[in-house]
Order: sequence, then structure tokens, then C-alpha cells
Amino acid sequence: MRTHALPANIRRAALAVAGAAALAVSGLAAAAPAANAASPNTGVSHGVSWARACAAPTKVGFASCNALRVTSATGEHVNAMGVTPNATPSGYGPSSLLSAYNLPSGGGAGQTVAIVDAYNDPNAAADMATYRSQYGLPACTVASGCFKQVSQTGSTTSLPTSDSGWSEEISLDLDIVSAIAPNAHIILVEAKSSSMTDLGTAVNEAVSLGAKFVSNSYGGSESSSDTSYDSSYFNHPGVAITVSSGDSGYGVEYPAASKYVTAVGGTSLKTASNTRGWTESVWSTSSTEGAGSGCSKYDAKPSWQKDTGCSKRTVADVSAVADPATGVAVYDSYGESGWLVFGGTSVAAPLIAGVYADAGTPSASIPAADAYAHTSALNDVTTGQTKTCSPAYLCEAQTGYDGPTGLGTPNGLAAFTG
Repeated sequence: MRTHALPANIRRAALAVAGAAALAVSGLAAAAPAANAASPNTGVSHGVSWARACAAPTKVGFASCNALRVTSATGEHVNAMGVTPNATPSGYGPSSLLSAYNLPSGGGAGQTVAIVDAYNDPNAAADMATYRSQYGLPACTVASGCFKQVSQTGSTTSLPTSDSGWSEEISLDLDIVSAIAPNAHIILVEAKSSSMTDLGTAVNEAVSLGAKFVSNSYGGSESSSDTSYDSSYFNHPGVAITVSSGDSGYGVEYPAASKYVTAVGGTSLKTASNTRGWTESVWSTSSTEGAGSGCSKYDAKPSWQKDTGCSKRTVADVSAVADPATGVAVYDSYGESGWLVFGGTSVAAPLIAGVYADAGTPSASIPAADAYAHTSALNDVTTGQTKTCSPAYLCEAQTGYDGPTGLGTPNGLAAFTG
């Protein structure tokens, strides 16, 4: 049952504290993912305050969404750089994102993008319609066959329990895919819980419904079950599965660590007086905030990944805007109410899914491999770091590949097609 007694972010923080206390009593607290346990529910990024849309997982095998909602802005970020909260709208919109990444307008025709999240957003279709109308994008409705909202079993009528935090994530995902691939069909697949088994089942359902591009803006701690999850849920040859790398800085989340997905890191994106018109750096504000990166403990290194600092899978592959201080516009009326600004690698994952859709049906068995074969078609991010680590490239921008931003950000479509 939905309550209005407290603001959504305060309710979620209280629930997280209560859940942690209950786990401590039951003896399960030790199972909490270390990387997420250290993640604050609120923070500040370059003068911009944010709150996590979803509480951190309380045990292994569960995930949290990686959406960070801007709650206030000060200094240079008020009426600048697109991050003023409570404006109508605020944050980067479609034209800015297409400009920053050299993408075509009207992309995605003939393609189907799926978005996988936990729980239900009862206002998903209406909120996406508001966003698309605001920016002059073509309508995408259930009635026209453009939009479909289903459960992890494919039902359109028996949907999961509604959740205010995950509904913010859903609004973010739908709006960013709309911005980047406005002519694509969209399937929202809602898992009945945030467990990896339910989310993985939703990924399988998305593929069975015909999606060649599947966006996943969530993650949890790695576990010895990950290789089993890989084969059960993420091994879909020829399907571009994008996954956010996490918002807790240096450290790896799953399913971004899966060798079958495109792991998407995060940047700070600002306008600039250069040829591109934009500049990017690693998104980071402290050792506990920023784009996730590092070496997987369990997943084998893909053949197309050649860095030498990790014997197993390295995160990330590519990246896009994620800094709340250079956030994006989102419309949501269930978790919050009205126009919002979001950051987090939850922005980057659907953005890259949209880029894949613009580029067309993937030709590579694992589409992430295409980026490694076309590195010159990416914007190399060479400044910024999340913390100090060894080898340095795992948390610090370098010329060429680095952990927080991977090979770089989109510069057109060539790196996302065979």
C-alpha cells in the first residue's frame, strides 16, 4: 500500500535501516554486499545533492537500481549545466544527448528495446507519454503496439507489486531510451522482486518477446552463483544486453561483471568550446561515489578484452553520462511528482541500449566485442579518477582503455555495429 506520510527518499532510507537491523538479529547481516553496504543513501556531487532511488540490497543474490535523483543544486549548477531540480523540465534532454554523442535524430526505427526492472510502475505509460510530448518525440503507446508493459512471465494484466523507488528507475529508463531511439518499440519487463533469479527471468522474457537490445540499470554484489546466472539468464547470442556498472566507485557489481553483457560506466558531461562542443571526465566525487569499475572475482575474461591488470572480466566496456551534477531530465508521477533530474550509471545503461538500437541489429555474438574492434569511433575519456588503485587504469582515466569509462563514449554508431 502506498503511503504519503513521509517523502519517498526518507521512507526508503528508514526501510533500509530497519531491514539491516532485522538482518543483524537473524544473523544474515554478514551476507550484505560490501560494496553496496558502504554506499550512502544520499550524497553530494560537485554542488549537487542526490538521493538513491532504491535502497541497497540487504543480502547476496539481490540487486538495487543505480538511479540517483537530484534533490538540490547550488553554485554554478543553479540554472546551469542542466541540473536545476523542480524546473519544468530540467536536466539534459534529447537534443543535448544526441549532440553530445553524435547520434542521429529519429533513431531506432524497426527495432525493439526492452527495459528490465524490478516491481511495477503503474504510471509508466502515462509518464513516458508526458516526456515524449514535452520534447516533441513521436507517441509510443500500448494502443499503437509501440509500448508493452509485462511481468517476468509475459503477463500484461498480472503485474508485480508497485514500488515508488523502482518506479523512478523505470521512468528514467523509459525516458532515456525514448530520447536516444524515439522510433523504437519499447517493452518494459517487470520482475516480481529484485532477486537476481527474478530479474534474470525477466531478461529471458524480454528476449523471448523479440527484443534485440535489453537495458539493465541495476546491480548487486558478485557471488559464486554468477557463472550460473550467466548461462541461465545472460547468454543470448546476438542480443545487446547493457548493464550499469554501479555508483559506488571502484568495485565490481553483477550483472555488469557478466562476460555476456556490455558493462556501462559513467562520465561527467559538460558543454565546451571545442570542436565536439562537449567534454567528458570520469564521474567521481569520492571513494564511495562514482562509476563502478574493477576486476571480477568469478567471470572469465572475454576473448575480446585485452587489458592485463585483471585475469578475469574487467568492468567497464563503454560509458556515458552518469554524474548527477550533469544529469538528465526525467518525468515521474509515482515515486515523486513531476520533472526530476537523475544521474547514476542507470542513465548510461539505457542510453547505450538506445545507441545499439540506432545502430541496428547486432552482428556479433556478444555485441560488446564490436566496440573493442572500433575504438577510434569512440570519445576517449582521459581525465578523472574514482580513487587510487593498482594498476591505476582500473580507477583512473587513461589514453585508451580504463575501468571507469571503458573504451570511451559514443561518437556516432560505428562502435556499436559489426
